[in-house]
Amino acid sequence: LLLLLILSSTTPCCFGANVSYDHRALVVGGRRRLLISGSIHYMRSTPQMWPDLIHKAKDGGLNTIQTFVFWNLHEPIRGQYDFEGRKDLVKFVKLIGEAGLFLHLRIGPYACGEWNY
Repeated sequence: LLLLLILSSTTPCCFGANVSYDHRALVVGGRRRLLISGSIHYMRSTPQMWPDLIHKAKDGGLNTIQTFVFWNLHEPIRGQYDFEGRKDLVKFVKLIGEAGLFLHLRIGPYACGEWNY
């Protein structure tokens, strides 16, 4: 299980935290956490929509956003990378961190998610 968590509850940007499991719960930054997650697929919405979607998720009680990373979207041709517009993964990650939420990245090579390769 690949789980990348980003927490930003005390700073305006993002920072990494140590993540472990104590046979009862995930421990993030020394604190037990229950992750309540929902999906926002950044590539299926526009960057202008992201802040509102993230805000609604947080207001709805989520503390974690889950998203796929379809690498063939970012590297459609070997060696040619695209992280612009709706493909701006870094901006999406930073917005989640600024909202004080965790992030669960679902990285391939196989991601499913009704995505064509």
